[in-house]
Amino acid sequence: MSEAIAVMQRFEMKYLMDEIQTRFLLNRLRGRMRLDQYGRTSIASLYYDTPDYRLIRSSIDGGAFKEKLRLRSYGLATADSPVFLEMKRKSRGIVYKRRVQSVIPRVEAFLAGGSPEQEGQILRELTRFRDFYGTLLPACLIIYDREAYFEPEGDLRLTVDFNPRFRSEGLNLTDSLDGELLLPAGTTILEIKVQQAMPLWLSAILCEGRIYKSSFSKYGEAYRRLTARQEGPGPSPRTRAGLAPVPITGLRQPMKAS
Repeated sequence: MSEAIAVMQRFEMKYLMDEIQTRFLLNRLRGRMRLDQYGRTSIASLYYDTPDYRLIRSSIDGGAFKEKLRLRSYGLATADSPVFLEMKRKSRGIVYKRRVQSVIPRVEAFLAGGSPEQEGQILRELTRFRDFYGTLLPACLIIYDREAYFEPEGDLRLTVDFNPRFRSEGLNLTDSLDGELLLPAGTTILEIKVQQAMPLWLSAILCEGRIYKSSFSKYGEAYRRLTARQEGPGPSPRTRAGLAPVPITGLRQPMKAS
């Protein structure tokens, strides 16, 4: 595992946009922000969780501190293509992300309890995370098609995610980028990422386009939808009793390496 470009700390704000708002925003960004060199890129993130979904349930409960673990690939992965194991934490509105580059077989061995092949601060943090939660298994696959924009003379970064989708079966990064839509067709997810405050010119554009901040988690939305399907309409006896939902069928298939 490599710790190159491993530490990120920033404010992140999310917005849901319809097709008209998306076109408006991208048009108004011309001359201020540039699309990065990759253009529109398909990203797949395999989220790991405990057998009782402790991580996502804690996130949905709305506590001041949240954390997640995911394995990310850009496009379909193979057994020897680069993937990124990311630990994402949020506290008081600030997002802290730690990530290492690796390959799928090494990540699987590490999450199964093996020792990392290298040393480093980020790897030590990931090891403590793994040991604290114990068993961590593939829980949900999130896929989307992202356009990333950057401000040439500043630290502002903006991403627009098209066709956000999820899978609860075939939980691997190697088979396909297919999934069920998370949101109504044409809806995109805007994320604004800054080290300090949002620039006033961008705030003015959002206000003009009536693009309002929202609280949205792709994994959280997928979990809620899958749980609702399993439990049926209305609160289940387990929910009324304050117990965790029963495991969701299909969420615990092992990740394939090829």
